[in-house]
Formats: sequence, C-alpha cells, structure tokens
Amino acid sequence: MLNKDRSQQVLQISLPIVGGMISQNVLNLVDAAMVGTQGSAAIAAIGIAGFINFMAVAFFIGFAAGVQAMVSRRMGEGRQSEAAYPLNAALLIIGLMALPTSIILFFLAPDILSSLNSDPELLEEGIPYLQARFAGILAIGLNFSYRSYWSAIKQTGYYLRTLLVMHSLNILLNYTLIFGNFGMPELGTLGAGIGTSISLAMGSIYYHILATKHTKQFGYMERLAALATIKSIFRISLPSSIQQLFFAGGFTALFWIIGQVGTHQLAAANAITNVMLVAILPCIALGIGAATMVGQALGKQDPNDAYLWGWDVAKMALIFATALATLFFIFTDPIMGIFLKEPTALQIAHWPFKLSAGIIIIDAMGLVFLNALNGAGYTKPPMYVSLLSQWLIFLPVAWLLGPYFGFGLMTIWLAYAAYRVLQTGAFIWLWQRRTWADAVVD
Repeated sequence: MLNKDRSQQVLQISLPIVGGMISQNVLNLVDAAMVGTQGSAAIAAIGIAGFINFMAVAFFIGFAAGVQAMVSRRMGEGRQSEAAYPLNAALLIIGLMALPTSIILFFLAPDILSSLNSDPELLEEGIPYLQARFAGILAIGLNFSYRSYWSAIKQTGYYLRTLLVMHSLNILLNYTLIFGNFGMPELGTLGAGIGTSISLAMGSIYYHILATKHTKQFGYMERLAALATIKSIFRISLPSSIQQLFFAGGFTALFWIIGQVGTHQLAAANAITNVMLVAILPCIALGIGAATMVGQALGKQDPNDAYLWGWDVAKMALIFATALATLFFIFTDPIMGIFLKEPTALQIAHWPFKLSAGIIIIDAMGLVFLNALNGAGYTKPPMYVSLLSQWLIFLPVAWLLGPYFGFGLMTIWLAYAAYRVLQTGAFIWLWQRRTWADAVVD
C-alpha cells in the first residue's frame, strides 16, 4: 500500500518534473507531427539523427547523476551553504568540454549519418537537421545538471517554469521555420533542428537567471569549483556518463539495424519511440524524486528509510504506467496515425506499439530503481548492467533477427521487450542487496 505522507513528499518534488516531462513529450510529439507531414523519409531522418545527437550529448547528461547525488546528500547533512558547489563544478566541466565537441561534430555530421544509412532522401533531410542539433549540445548538458540541482534542493517549480517557456518557444519556432510562416523561409527538417537548439540555449540562460536570483544561499556561482569537488563529480558521474553514452549509442545502433530492414520500419520505430516517451519520461521524473529522497535519507544516516523510498516511488510509477499502457493498447492505430501518414508504415507499427504498451510497465520499475541507485551515488553496478544487457545480449540478437534472418520489426521488438525485463530485474536485485548504502559521496 502507498503511504500518503511519503507519497505527498515525492509528488511535491516530482509533479513539477512530471509536468515538465509531459510538456517535453508534447513538444516531441508536436515536432514529429509537423515533420511527419514531409513524409516517411523526413520522420525517419529526424529519428536516426535524434538518436545520434542523443549519443553525442549522453556523456554530458551523465553529470546530472553526480549533481543529484552530491547536492541531495549535502542537503540531508545540513550543509546547505555548500549545496550548489557540485553544480558549479559540473557547469564548468561541461562548458569546457561541450563547446569543442559541438564544433567538431557539426563538421563530421555528413560522414556520421551516411555511415549509418545510405538512403539519399533520408540523408538530404537528416544531415542539416543533425548539424542544427549538434549546435545545442552545450545547452543540453547544462540543462540536465540544472534539472538535478532543482530536484536535489526541492525547488522543481523553477524547472517546470523554464521548460514551459522553452517548449512554447520551440513550438513557435518550429511552426515558423518548418513551414515558412510569418515571412520566414520554409526550411523543413532543418527548421525543426534550429528551433530546438535555440530554445535549449534560451532555457540555459533562464536557468542561470533563476538560480542566481533564488539560490545564492546554497553557494550558486559563489566561487570557482574546488579541485576536490571536481574530482568527486567525475568519480560519481563518469559511470553514469558512460552508461548514458552507450545507451544512446545502442539506440543509434538499433535504428541502424531497423534501417537495414526498411525505411517504413524505421519510420514506425521512430514514431513508437516518440510516443513511448510520454510514458517513460514522467516515470524518470518520479525516479528523480526518489533519488532526492534517497540521497537526503543517506545524508541523515538512515539507510533503511532510503531503501523504503525506492519501493514507495516504484509503486507510484507502476500505477501511472499501467494507466498509460491501457490507453496506448486500446487506441493504438489512432495514436500511430497522428505520426505515420503512409498506410504501410502504420500497419507495420500496429503490433510493436501494442507490445510497447506492456513494456512501459516494466520500464517504470526499472527507471525508478536506476535513478534511486544513482541518487545514492552507486553508479558503477547499474552501468555494468546496462552495458551487458544492451550491447552483449539485445543488440546482437536484434541484428540476427532483423538484417541477418530477415524478420520484421515485431520480432525485433519482442527481443527489445525481453531485454528491458532482464535489465529491470537486475536493477531491482541491486536495490535489494543494499550495498548502495555504503557508497561514498563527498
């Protein structure tokens, strides 16, 4: 049974993040619907390019785990005046590393995309979009660290406020640039990429303004990051960064595998993945809430309370995911029809999308425990689980089932479901062992 008081504490942190995640998903779906009017090649292009971009930013996203663990632990220990120091360190590291990465990848974009798919129409649509998205790498890395900071200090309302502004701007820019409205040129998929990167950059600026105005008492930008804090951020964040990098690389590889099966299959897979984020990202938001409560409980030297937080939030995520799974299973074709205009792609997506409705329920549990483990600063074992289950088991099986034996998207999706079940089981096992309670967080 759910405890009312504990549920309210989690919801106080997570609801603004859930709202922000839902707005992010709505934005993704609006983008996909806008680009979907350009045909299957366009939506397939932004799908594979989007995951390439995810792989490019994944390393920087991983620093959010270190910020979450260190800031929440300091809050639990009563060290509020030093709570923002880990964020200061993460912002410095990301700023120094992300900008040159963005410049290099911008010029490598044509070679990267063409190495994964040789369809001329897909490349024509995808290369400019990918270059525009590479320009936003710095902003994405900064924004994820800010998100963890707001969660760890229990001020997630500022996160929601920023996302609503950022996503409203993105929708306006995409409507203007994709279709050439308000006197602007019609840029198609390139316009979608430009609109997204501009909105991300504006979000970073707004995060900084809010943090300066409202969190100076926690040491935000009070001084340059100390070397010891930088080392701690690297030690805690590096496993999560590697996990994020290979997870993103795994999805890029999966889209490459599906692309070898066919463009309609790739378009269907992209549409399914975009819709699944409607369910998954709110569950991540609940997981972030769990990470905050786990970190603060450990800061108070109460590992049993931290353990209970993991299961309390997992139950909440399970209820939420089950409701969404039922909705997706019943309204499969109407939902897919929003994004897939060609009958062949829509037919291909039908049963994999129904299967995905069931996967949501499994992923809800896995994502909560993954974030709870990260919130404890216990980042290495989850990294090993993620790498082994995805790269040594799922991706080789997907390649054999798809391009090698010639099975369709549904068979690949069955293998994907099995992989997610295996990974979730491993995360639960790690949580039950409780060795995460001894993780050192400076």
